[in-house]
Amino acid sequence: MNSVYGGLPRERKGIMPAKTTVNIGGVEVRLSNLDKVLYPATGFTKARVLDYYVRIAPALIPHLADRPVTFKRYPDGVEGKFFYQKECPEYRPEWVLTAPVWSESNDRNINFCLLNDLPSLVWAVNLAAIELHTSLSLARDPLTPTMLIFDLDPGPPAGIIECSEVALLLRRLLEHADLKCFPKTSGSKGLQIYVPLNLPTSYEETKSFAKACAEMLESRRPDLVVSRMTKSLRTGKVFIDWSQNDDHKTTVCVYSLRAKERPTVSTPVTWREVESAFSKGEPDLLTFEAEEIVRRFEEFGDLFAPVLTLKQELYR
Repeated sequence: MNSVYGGLPRERKGIMPAKTTVNIGGVEVRLSNLDKVLYPATGFTKARVLDYYVRIAPALIPHLADRPVTFKRYPDGVEGKFFYQKECPEYRPEWVLTAPVWSESNDRNINFCLLNDLPSLVWAVNLAAIELHTSLSLARDPLTPTMLIFDLDPGPPAGIIECSEVALLLRRLLEHADLKCFPKTSGSKGLQIYVPLNLPTSYEETKSFAKACAEMLESRRPDLVVSRMTKSLRTGKVFIDWSQNDDHKTTVCVYSLRAKERPTVSTPVTWREVESAFSKGEPDLLTFEAEEIVRRFEEFGDLFAPVLTLKQELYR
């Protein structure tokens, strides 16, 4: 692994220590079960999962920083049982920061982990938190979203190509509202379109805006788009999930691995890539695995960086 980040151990000739302690920026982080295969179909081990997250950390951490993070943990690998973890475990190291966020359903604060630095990220991934899901808000202001999201979920036999067509329709609609948007793959079967805001707003405003957009596209293209959550309506269409714009919901973070058969990643893409995949009808053009992502970051930089800083108003 990149020596800048502390030199975590790498597999050599199939030999990997079961446990070790590494120093990352002066912080001791304990690692375990490094030889465990988390993706059986590809032999992708926990060491390689850690390796990926360390290498992509310069791009990933700004998108995690100061946001409540929900872990999706797979202690027995992606084919085993998993569980979501919102409450930051009590056995966390003292240097892992937390943030209390009020939960209406639990009638109490939940102390979420904050993954603001590399040691905290490595510690979390070592818990087999393969997927990292973040709030659309910062922890210090949990009722104020900094972005709006359209989660495009295809109903079979529709897939990511149909999602690409809907994404392009959404971009055109948002352009009429003078709003820039940024696409990323879900790392699974769909696409997600983000509209950066970074100005005072509310979930009531973002959710109603997203719903109105979804309903408008459904009225224009009922053959392709559905805005209602009824699953029976989704066959062969793309559900624009506007309901993700809610303070109690999270979305898979950009650059997060997904727990699929292969180590796919929720990847920021260019609109040209979306257009190319749609025009050619080639879903593989929008499928990316871990080993490709660092190379893409080195070539393109963080395509999602504007989501963190671009200021836009929903209603002008």
